[in-house]
Amino acid sequence: MAPLTEPKQERAVRTRQIVLRAAAEVFDEYGYGGASISKIMQRAGVTQGGMYFHFKSKLGLAEAVMASQQDFIELPPGEDGLQRLIDITAHITHELQHNVLFRASVRLAVEQEEFGRNDDTAYQEWAERFRVQLVAARRRGELLDDVDEGEFANVLVAAYTGTQIFSTMASKRADLPERTRTLWRYLLRAIATPQARETLRLPEAGTAA
Repeated sequence: MAPLTEPKQERAVRTRQIVLRAAAEVFDEYGYGGASISKIMQRAGVTQGGMYFHFKSKLGLAEAVMASQQDFIELPPGEDGLQRLIDITAHITHELQHNVLFRASVRLAVEQEEFGRNDDTAYQEWAERFRVQLVAARRRGELLDDVDEGEFANVLVAAYTGTQIFSTMASKRADLPERTRTLWRYLLRAIATPQARETLRLPEAGTAA
């Protein structure tokens, strides 16, 4: 009996992935308020039954996309410390420009009050990832004495979130690499030792094509 059920399971997994990606594309394009189940079904090319087997509502789809944010992006490799922290934000910038799944999850996290949610989990997860890099930077002697790793991790999440929202409004994120570079140019003066600043590479400037 097992061989007969495996294809159904595989199809179910594939259908769920197709629906989730279609939902992300629609949420990214229209936002939560402008998205609809019919638009998502049309984009996914699935029947109503196929849709509701996996997700019972637009809200359920939005929550699934938002909750999967950490799964939609793979962090770049490298030795932990300030350089890797900079590289992570540069990678996030690239993903926001090119990865619709990640981009939609970020947009929904920003717009979540529209669907009655007030969940800072995604922000807290990024703050923790940043804090880990800052703790490593402390061990490497890259941070000024008065920098609190956890406090600055929260500041960086807030600063980068605001930067990408501003960039979205100003240029649909085309200028986000330049804005990210500028952000670090100022932030490093506040947290990094002069010796560390001499060796750190800022994100590449320029805009996306």
